Amino acid sequence: MEDRDRHRRQLGRHGEDIACSMLREMGHTILERNWRYSHLEIDIISFDAGGIHFVEVKTREYSIQAPPQDNVGPQKQKRTAKAASMYLKTAKGSAFGHAECTFDVIAVTFRNGKATAEWFPQAYIPLYL
Repeated sequence: MEDRDRHRRQLGRHGEDIACSMLREMGHTILERNWRYSHLEIDIISFDAGGIHFVEVKTREYSIQAPPQDNVGPQKQKRTAKAASMYLKTAKGSAFGHAECTFDVIAVTFRNGKATAEWFPQAYIPLYL
């Protein structure tokens, strides 16, 4: 069980590395990774000309089940929106308080040792704040 958990954490970390590289290639500046407030977390916070992006990264090994992006349901959206609100109230985040905010998802799938990543900008609009 411990090996399985370690494998999942490593896979998730690798997926986040790929997501950060993808965002940088698109001109984003990575502001935070794994930003936490209490029990809430945002995988990546980035900034570009379009505003500030709160990014959830879903990483999976290839499966015939639902694609990774489908696993960002209402509960996760609500938690991410609350965390984003808290981030914007911090000293670092307050500088971006007037910027456009988007909630994005990056789905990373590994198959036969190769990764594919797909970005879903403005994947959802939180209605929970």
